[in-house]
Amino acid sequence: MKLVGVCACTSGIAHTYMAKEKLVKAAEALGHEIHVETQGTIGVEDPLTPEEIAEADAVILAVDIKVEKGRFEGKPTLEIPTSLVVKAPKQVIQKVAESIGK
Repeated sequence: MKLVGVCACTSGIAHTYMAKEKLVKAAEALGHEIHVETQGTIGVEDPLTPEEIAEADAVILAVDIKVEKGRFEGKPTLEIPTSLVVKAPKQVIQKVAESIGK
């Protein structure tokens, strides 16, 4: 399964990057591909390309703030708090996989 994601916490520092790291490690451990964009105090890092979004089977928005979602229109999307991703990243990815039948 190919996934894309956005991580963004209220301060744009700790949870943003912890959530990204947890998602990447969990996806790799479960045999999935993932690219995660972060939106933090220094702006957007590792931005998702239109091609990555188009090829993705699903989107994970691990966010505690409002982010622009229009570019993900038509894609199965799970929006959850960053703290949940930090605590249970494999379960989050498994939930997405189950929801889209992968």
